[in-house]
Amino acid sequence: MMYKKGLLYIIALSLGSCSFFKKEGKDTRVKIAKVDTIFLYKQDVIKFLPKNYKQKDSALLVTNFINTWAKKQLLLNKAKLNLKNEAIDIDKLVNKYREDLLINKYREAVVTQNLDTIVSEHDVDFFYKKNKGTLKLNEELLMLKFIEIDKDIIDRDKIEKLFASDKKEDLDTLIARELEFKSFYFNDSIWIRYSDVLTRIPSLKKEDLKVYTKNNYLVKEDSINVYLIKIKKVLKRNSISPKSYVIPTIKQMILHTRKLKLLKEIEKTLLNDANKNGQYEVYK
Repeated sequence: MMYKKGLLYIIALSLGSCSFFKKEGKDTRVKIAKVDTIFLYKQDVIKFLPKNYKQKDSALLVTNFINTWAKKQLLLNKAKLNLKNEAIDIDKLVNKYREDLLINKYREAVVTQNLDTIVSEHDVDFFYKKNKGTLKLNEELLMLKFIEIDKDIIDRDKIEKLFASDKKEDLDTLIARELEFKSFYFNDSIWIRYSDVLTRIPSLKKEDLKVYTKNNYLVKEDSINVYLIKIKKVLKRNSISPKSYVIPTIKQMILHTRKLKLLKEIEKTLLNDANKNGQYEVYK
């Protein structure tokens, strides 16, 4: 045991030296451990050690590395011996995975180089008109504005009056007071998902969406806050998605369709070229 510890310490001390470098025509690698016919070399340990390691800690690091390496080799040997048929299946799966990985990498490279990624407004319009029947909403969408204020705010009546108004000057007055509000949203021309609204106004229920009117506003309260909500429009679940809301999705779908078409064209050209130059032939 003392000899083993001393050997590990000597190995650790020598890790920083340069004597392990190969000379022309000679393999000067230093063997540290062996499992059957597999050797572990000092170079392998050096690669494992972290930069700026402390010499006093290196013996423990080397010991742990050697033990881990040895256990792995022994387990591999047992697996190969006792799982011969399974090992063959694993080799097949690994080879198939490698082949698929290489093919996919090549396809990605070709697509990156050749795919037209510019999607025009005309492309979006054409796709939307052709497919809007399938672009259904899976949850409610809202157009609204809201303000979250402290329940004890001094001029609540004045704020509610400004909020209820449709005059631009009243909205400008509210915008000028934004710092007084806990949160706010004034852009009621953009569709927002109901679930996103709930993260800001947890007390807004789906029942509220059924009874809203454009000329009125809702007041929701909790123990410390008041929410003033004015809903401009509601789109129910399973309604046709508005184009403005699904533009990002449409662009992704257009690019995906182009990608599939490009890959088919590339594969067809590949087969034709291989057939012409005799690289590919089907025997009858």
